[in-house]
Amino acid sequence: MRAVAESLTRAGLRFLVPALLLAASVYVMVLDLLHMPNGRFRGQTWAGVDFHTYLAAALVGMQHGWFEIYDQSLVRSMQGQLVPKQFTQPYLSPPVDSWLAAPLTALPYGLALAVWASVLLLALVLALGWSSSYRGPARVAAVAVAMTPWWVLLAIYVGQIVPLVAAALLVAWRLVKQDREIAAGLVLSVLVLKPNTVVLVPFVLLAAGRWRAFVACAAASAVLAGLSILAIGLDGVNDYLGSLSRLPGGATALTLGGAFGLSGTAAMVVRAGIVLAALVAAFTQRGRPGMAMAIGAIASLLTSPYLHNSDLCVFVAAGWIVWHEAPVWRAALVAMLLAASPYLLVRNLGTPLEGWVQIEAAFLAGLVAMALLTRQIEGRAIDAAALTGRAEFGRHLTA
Repeated sequence: MRAVAESLTRAGLRFLVPALLLAASVYVMVLDLLHMPNGRFRGQTWAGVDFHTYLAAALVGMQHGWFEIYDQSLVRSMQGQLVPKQFTQPYLSPPVDSWLAAPLTALPYGLALAVWASVLLLALVLALGWSSSYRGPARVAAVAVAMTPWWVLLAIYVGQIVPLVAAALLVAWRLVKQDREIAAGLVLSVLVLKPNTVVLVPFVLLAAGRWRAFVACAAASAVLAGLSILAIGLDGVNDYLGSLSRLPGGATALTLGGAFGLSGTAAMVVRAGIVLAALVAAFTQRGRPGMAMAIGAIASLLTSPYLHNSDLCVFVAAGWIVWHEAPVWRAALVAMLLAASPYLLVRNLGTPLEGWVQIEAAFLAGLVAMALLTRQIEGRAIDAAALTGRAEFGRHLTA
């Protein structure tokens, strides 16, 4: 009877803990939604603002030719026609982002935004769930917890494309673990939607010995880039580059310049050092490419000259990979998750954007140091130091 009672107790805990985590996560996400930027019910000043820009560029391309999508005056005018009360912003994304929005131009704007936001949400949720080693209620709770950082729902709220990039990173990680490198590379080519957020990931995969994934990603990305150039022409390319030289305000807080005041030669040297450190660390992780991908994703964020808060969705994906691949980091990941809670943000206790760059830098330094100390080549650990949990690194663990 005692054994039966203990068995029932364990079974109850297996459901109770996920249920409590799910309830807490839902509460936090509701709190997050209730405190989205002002104007949700007054002309949708912020809701869908990034989708608003993608759709405006798509309409410009369909009505005036794709070579005009970087004519910012045309894009601004089209935004005003779509939602007159919503503020406008320049279209600075690759052409493929507008192509994705093009099919939705046939729908009323409100319905188009709902479809777009639903796709973003489902893509990230399904990628988290599919890539996880959790099962049953634990999987549902884990996915819900991963969705709680304030920038995740904000990205979906404004219609930012980056949740698709984060989802692709997770799916590619799972495929690489299954040795389906070509499929992983093709999925990873989604990075062309917003290359500044994960641009180093294919290169760290190459350093980690996964050359097939790199070649597949490079080939697919080259095709998309070629189609983009054909669509917008050389004049469009020049307009695009010119637009990038006039970035809007608020895009530097999550960069080395915004967080550490680095600019010019100093910033270039630090970026080069980060790239080199990521590649060297990835080379030591040929038996554990997931860790190499996480390192590459964080290094991409740190070296980007232009980021918005929504782009931290990639940081969530990197943390998800590390959680599964390196249990020794779980306490630190929980601390970062709590720091990203909307509960703190709405009480003005949250970490400022510049602070997240510092957290990313510290996290990356720790991951690189651990990669160098616990090298893993072709699945065989070569220990350079006795680290807690190092024997677990080679397994795709359940929690």
